[in-house]
Amino acid sequence: MILFSSNVENKLQEKLIKANPTHQFIFCTNMDEAREILPKAEILVTYGEDLTEELINEATSLKWIMVISAGMEKMPLEAIKQRAILVTNARGIHRIPMAEYAISMILQVYRQTKKLIDHEKSHQWAKHLQMEELHGKTMVILGAGAIGQEVAKLASAFQVKTIGVSRSGASIDFFDEVHQMDTLPSLLPKADIFISILPSTNETRGILHYGHLEALPNHALFLNMGRGDVIASADIIRGVEQGQIAHAVLDVFEQEPLPADNPLWDNEFITLTPHISASSRHYEARALEIFQENLFIYNKEKKNYVNEIDVTRGY
Repeated sequence: MILFSSNVENKLQEKLIKANPTHQFIFCTNMDEAREILPKAEILVTYGEDLTEELINEATSLKWIMVISAGMEKMPLEAIKQRAILVTNARGIHRIPMAEYAISMILQVYRQTKKLIDHEKSHQWAKHLQMEELHGKTMVILGAGAIGQEVAKLASAFQVKTIGVSRSGASIDFFDEVHQMDTLPSLLPKADIFISILPSTNETRGILHYGHLEALPNHALFLNMGRGDVIASADIIRGVEQGQIAHAVLDVFEQEPLPADNPLWDNEFITLTPHISASSRHYEARALEIFQENLFIYNKEKKNYVNEIDVTRGY
């Protein structure tokens, strides 16, 4: 039995059923609805945030969890590890919307979009605004996976120099350079734009701090669309207020939703969006394409799954 603990479009449900006539599918809209059926499920498809250690213990027949998102930080990984349950996720499906988000937000800052909108509302003919070009800039991307690679690909159209930072430092298409993580301090002074796409893991939480912002040129733009716990918001505010960076664009935060009284809201040199960089009407269909590919593997080879997660690492 394949159990879905979150809502799926009817046309996508029909497509899955038609492609897999030998499987029984149960589609629920939430985990409260799915819980009664959970002990019978061999495969669970979920966004991951609705799972707890208690539910894993109740899922006595469970062999595989397909997480139709990329983030794993809220998963009860230790309980899953103890049961030796296979976990796969939808890593990679975010690359197109997140890369487009990154370029769009950088251009909004460079082309003074917020001020232009304010001037439009107040009927001001403000030709004095100083515009900046993306052309010729240097971009340092922390996290050179599928999303980072897509950002570099789009940035190359603007003749931006792209420098990737990864664990291995291995060469990757569309990056002009790729370096290992320990070289980051020497790369930051070169960065006009610094982007973090890091996930939330034991290795990445708090990996950035004020000193990294201090190392950037004071005209630099910092953009975080990975996870909010890689750097403290207080460090970002300090970096902007003390002129270490010119602007910060944040799509992710230490606490979400971001409280209305958080000082991040009130700084004109910080642009906030509500964790929507990966949003796309194609999201669900792309995630289920990976699920379908892995379901074929599950039925046949039971090895070499797409996006198999190492539960000891969380990615």
